[in-house]
Amino acid sequence: MDGFADWVRGVALGLGAPGLYIVAFLDSSFLSLPEITDLLVVWMVTRDTGRMLLYAAAATLGSITGCLLMYAIGQKGGEALIRKRFKAENVDRAMAAFNRFGVLVVLIPAILPPPAPFKIFVLLAGVAGISRTKFVTAIAIGRGARYLALGILAVKYGETAMTYIEENGATVALAVVGVLVAGLLAYLFWRKARGSKGR
Repeated sequence: MDGFADWVRGVALGLGAPGLYIVAFLDSSFLSLPEITDLLVVWMVTRDTGRMLLYAAAATLGSITGCLLMYAIGQKGGEALIRKRFKAENVDRAMAAFNRFGVLVVLIPAILPPPAPFKIFVLLAGVAGISRTKFVTAIAIGRGARYLALGILAVKYGETAMTYIEENGATVALAVVGVLVAGLLAYLFWRKARGSKGR
């Protein structure tokens, strides 16, 4: 797999943003290419900081497309597949989390770096019947925030961003999660306050 991963990385670097899209799609769907998309975002942004938003968008769109494929598999009989590969109690616990927290169960793992599990939540989103619009929105916010944060770090630290991410990746991811959750809570509070004034 290492040889294949190296080949994929080389092809992606040669193609630029389209290559990044393809790698993100493969990593979010059929293949498991841990950290390759993250590394590619950093490398490409370091080479051309002016295209940081383009690279972050390409990785995000690729991930959304790949996740939609897994989501569709979850909708069409994915529960049987999941129950064959994972312990029943873990699946039941994850389904209960979906029933309680909805798309947040997808959004937060979308931000966290490997080895945090992600694909099982994507499959279960389809099984749980989470609406496609909410699902895509959660993936777009989660992956978009993650790749944008990586791009910003690459612009700020250049090649040393790789070392910084390795040492502080989890901290950065949790900080992004905290900001998003705070923003969500502020929005919900604002909407509730606005509704109260309209009565």
